[in-house]
Amino acid sequence: MRKRDLKKFQKILEEKRVQLLSKARATLSEDMTLDKNELPDEMDLASAEYLHSFTFRLRGREKTFLKKIDLALKKIEEGTFGICDECGEPISLNRLEARPETTMCIRCKEKQEQKEKAFG
Repeated sequence: MRKRDLKKFQKILEEKRVQLLSKARATLSEDMTLDKNELPDEMDLASAEYLHSFTFRLRGREKTFLKKIDLALKKIEEGTFGICDECGEPISLNRLEARPETTMCIRCKEKQEQKEKAFG
């Protein structure tokens, strides 16, 4: 892969990382305060608790995504970015542009998804 492409992907990944971390900080400082005095009845309280639970699940998924981003950045440093973890073949630029944090080429990813679907 060309250096120009690596720099482009590194920039994209770093921007995604910054966005995720800023969302996490905002969640901790703003979204997670629940004042029972501001909620007039139990339905409002239940609704607010559900929204908090939903937000925490989203942040959990983002934590996993952040690990994938960090791994991709590490691979850029090591010179292994864009190589499929399964077959060792280069991952297409189109796939990397769609999901720069990916670790598998499209063929291997499709095989993995077929196995997951079969074993449900």
